[in-house]
Amino acid sequence: MAYYFDSDASLFPFVLFSGTHLITLLVLGLITFLFFRTLPRMKGTKLESVIRFGLIGIILLSEISWHLWNVRNGQWTLQYSLPLQLCSITLLLSAVLLFTRSIRLFPFVYFCGLAGALQALLTPVLEFSYPHFRFFQFFIAHGAILWVILYMIRVEGFRVQLRSIFPVLLQLNGLALLAGVVNVMTGGNYMFISGKPDYPSLLDWLGPWPWYLVSLQVVAVGMFVLLWLPFARRGEGVDIGWDQGE
Repeated sequence: MAYYFDSDASLFPFVLFSGTHLITLLVLGLITFLFFRTLPRMKGTKLESVIRFGLIGIILLSEISWHLWNVRNGQWTLQYSLPLQLCSITLLLSAVLLFTRSIRLFPFVYFCGLAGALQALLTPVLEFSYPHFRFFQFFIAHGAILWVILYMIRVEGFRVQLRSIFPVLLQLNGLALLAGVVNVMTGGNYMFISGKPDYPSLLDWLGPWPWYLVSLQVVAVGMFVLLWLPFARRGEGVDIGWDQGE
């Protein structure tokens, strides 16, 4: 049983687009689709609070267990373990969003969380495959980001506008600057500011360091616009733009 929590990746090596990876994506996609379809029926019922606080619990359990796993294996370090990767940031902010139902916070979680989680699920920076603890923790954590976003849209009625994109880009670059400073201080590579990950990812297509950081700006704008398109037709809901929360 202990080897399911071991730090030796050779026991269960992850292979990109293997059968295990594709089946996992299929299962997550099915769960997400069913979640999307059933959420409106739960609005105003007791299940609404159960799902809301259940998602908060999943997020906190996922993050805490990841840190405990690192401590158990003697690999918790300032260079590696601070919650400064984009998906770690959006995961924790997703819990805050669920708890506060903050209109101001939703655009960042929607654009950055959805773009980051989808990219991470398709090209995971992950060493461990099924049935290792890290495999389950990774996919559940990133799936939870998607489920939180769906909850806020389908139950709370939150939505974004095209003008939401610019402030989110400013916030994202502010976090990247912070991550860059932490990288210099710790020798880490948070948000992959200091170099590309060791595993295949979108960054491999965007040129060498530091030029891929510039290319990422263009990619981010393009992805954010695509993610805005479902809201292009104005309808009912809570609109969120530059003047968020007003």
